[in-house]
Amino acid sequence: MTSARPIPAVSFQTARSGVSAKSNELGMRPMQERAYNKRGEQYLLIKSPPASGKSRALMFIALDKLHNQGLRQAIIVVPEKSIGGSFADEPLSQFGFWADWSVKPKWNLCNTPGLDEEKSDPSKIKALGQFLESDDQVLVCTHATFRFAVDRFGIEAFDDHLIAVDEFHHVSASEDNRLGAQLAAFIGRNKVHIVAMTGSYFRGDAVPVLTPEDEAKFEPVTYTYYEQLNGYEHLKSLNIGYFFYTGRYLEAIEHCLDPALKTIVHIPSVNARESTKDKVSEVNEILHYLGKWQGADPVTGFELVAMPDGRVLKIADLVDDSDSARRTKVLSALKDPAHKNDRDHVDIIIALGMAKEGFDWIWCEHALTVGYRSSLTEIIQIIGRATRDAPGKTTATFTNLIAEPDASEAAVADAINDTLKAIAASLLMEQVLAPRFTFSPKSAGPLPDFDYGPGGYQEGKANVGVHEERGQYHFEIAGLVTPKSPEAARICEEDLNEVIAAFVQKKSVAERGMFDEETPAQELTQAAMSAIVRDRYPDLSADDQEAVRQHAIAALNLTQKAKALAMDALDRGDGEQRANTALLEGVRQYAMDVRELDIDLIDSINPWQAAYAVLAKSMSESTLKQVQAAIAAKRTKIGPEEAKELAAAAVKFKRERGRLPAVTSSDAWEQRLAEGAAAFMRFREEGRYE
Repeated sequence: MTSARPIPAVSFQTARSGVSAKSNELGMRPMQERAYNKRGEQYLLIKSPPASGKSRALMFIALDKLHNQGLRQAIIVVPEKSIGGSFADEPLSQFGFWADWSVKPKWNLCNTPGLDEEKSDPSKIKALGQFLESDDQVLVCTHATFRFAVDRFGIEAFDDHLIAVDEFHHVSASEDNRLGAQLAAFIGRNKVHIVAMTGSYFRGDAVPVLTPEDEAKFEPVTYTYYEQLNGYEHLKSLNIGYFFYTGRYLEAIEHCLDPALKTIVHIPSVNARESTKDKVSEVNEILHYLGKWQGADPVTGFELVAMPDGRVLKIADLVDDSDSARRTKVLSALKDPAHKNDRDHVDIIIALGMAKEGFDWIWCEHALTVGYRSSLTEIIQIIGRATRDAPGKTTATFTNLIAEPDASEAAVADAINDTLKAIAASLLMEQVLAPRFTFSPKSAGPLPDFDYGPGGYQEGKANVGVHEERGQYHFEIAGLVTPKSPEAARICEEDLNEVIAAFVQKKSVAERGMFDEETPAQELTQAAMSAIVRDRYPDLSADDQEAVRQHAIAALNLTQKAKALAMDALDRGDGEQRANTALLEGVRQYAMDVRELDIDLIDSINPWQAAYAVLAKSMSESTLKQVQAAIAAKRTKIGPEEAKELAAAAVKFKRERGRLPAVTSSDAWEQRLAEGAAAFMRFREEGRYE
């Protein structure tokens, strides 16, 4: 039995201020102006959502570095050839800038014939070497070509160059990430300028992009989804949700694939459990559901499907790769600049590994993904395909088709893993969509340029300040630990979503938070989050680690309380408008409703409560009970590592309350601390710790 419609997990209503699309006298939109104002920095990290104009921002910065800062050449590095088109010639002077952006055709190596991105192409490596010896100024190539060229020519050959790395989240500090190691070497030599750009709000699902020492050298430019979406002219709302089904996904897809919407469908990998193992047949079955196949357009290669109402859908099939000439024709038609602003050029795109990051189809209203992708970064990138602003486009939707578990134990385990991944993506996207949070201790005073409401900032009361232009909220939290070191302050300002991403992806924590009612919230918010922060930032002091933990859990739980208010609004029948805006308004409402916002209160909130409420509305009760039973069966006794975390929390408990936690306490968290401390002593006596 398939549910009748997808259940939105996140609904975001935009302000439609039009600010995102407005340009200054130099032809720069707000994000581009913000980045250009920091053009003098040697190392620049631009974090900005899809469609905010990162490519053009780089053009402005690169031209200034080439003409006014003494750099010889600029090399633009992209992860795949299709993204190279984002850096094609632009007549910037027509919009007020003092120069145009131009790339000679022979130096756009993404447009020249050659091998795939991840292979060494001697002709392209040779071309990059010829560029280095020329007087021309700009070259565009893939990450792979650049990596091989650096290996061939050495880092010294790139002195006095600008290296701009697009989709920077592909890079990591891992020893086996060659581009990451090369960038570290460039930074160590300190004779290049680097501009790094990413549309993801966390960089690297497990391994950080840069070491903390290297990242501290980068000046960040952050432009949030909140600012971008609120500044649109046309898009009113963004909906993100899961859709549970049983049986074959090809029978369920009709419930959420609306042929009236411009849609990108990502079918599952042939290795995924949702797949039938025949990707071409799956595409044909989707075409058959939509209507009667009329053949392929001879010019574009698009499949033509006649619907019962007489309309003919134009569908781009990017899955079937058996005919390279046909596939090239379809890709060329999709990238044809003459049709970039033509809404009727194509109706549906069906893809497997393509049409994700860097794929620019502004008319996409619905991104429908079957099954799971290996990383949250990839999911965020797919969502970004639907969030571009376009005339007549009022709503954007991302739907994840999820298979419910069946009776077999193995299938239940797989389904639980997949469900937790979907929830993790949803939680993280909520953080991406929310305003930026600034926290300070109680009665620390107002921040400049923040609006604290009609009565202004009031000493001793619950104050919430708003900076609309920057999309930033200020909260005072009693008992909050403030960061002491510059690195801890930077993390609290720039990288809380990185910490939250690691937290929501930890499978054991998510399982217990979602499905184990016996787990006290503090075991997640204090013990589990503390472990993540210590592992991620081992060089921070204990106080700074606690400051990062508190800031991260405050940001996560305030957003979750806001979503809970949105769900309550729907349950009360207060209307879709109020439910949508409650994700933002609810943060302020929650802070004002409680008598005092303190860190103990925040730590007592289970971050998965609101997500579970959404899950309960969209998954059958019998399936939920089945999942809970599977999780309960896995619950184990306290192990050495968990005991260490609980013992540390028990020490904090004693310091604050003047007594040890009691195993006989009626408070579940205090009981758990006492059990953990006892287990820690036992493990230590057994010699389990070094």
